[in-house]
Amino acid sequence: MARHAFEVQVLPQFLPEQSAPEQGIWSFAYTITITNAGEIPAQLISRHWIITNELGELEEVKGLGVVGHQPLLKPGESFEYTSGCRLRTASGSMKGSYFCVAEDGERFEVDVPEFVLDDGRRRVLH
Repeated sequence: MARHAFEVQVLPQFLPEQSAPEQGIWSFAYTITITNAGEIPAQLISRHWIITNELGELEEVKGLGVVGHQPLLKPGESFEYTSGCRLRTASGSMKGSYFCVAEDGERFEVDVPEFVLDDGRRRVLH
């Protein structure tokens, strides 16, 4: 087992009731579960997201914590939160990272692999 390790699981979801495709707004939620898979307690300090729509337009988001929290997780503990984003297209993707500090002072980053945001409708490509 690694001394410093967080595991991240992501569940994205399209929000039709908060979307207005005729106005170019598609809303998505994503639920993230962060688990301390390491040997010592560590705290999530900040987040960094890169959001890309299907036109290749990028939006970068940086900030302290997640949904107003900077969870301190003991080994085996998890923190789950739900957040969201809006796109100007019906699909896109997100990827990013969390900056963390362990109880022993070690700093480390946790990559969040790219995940797809999609409204679920089949589109015909021309």
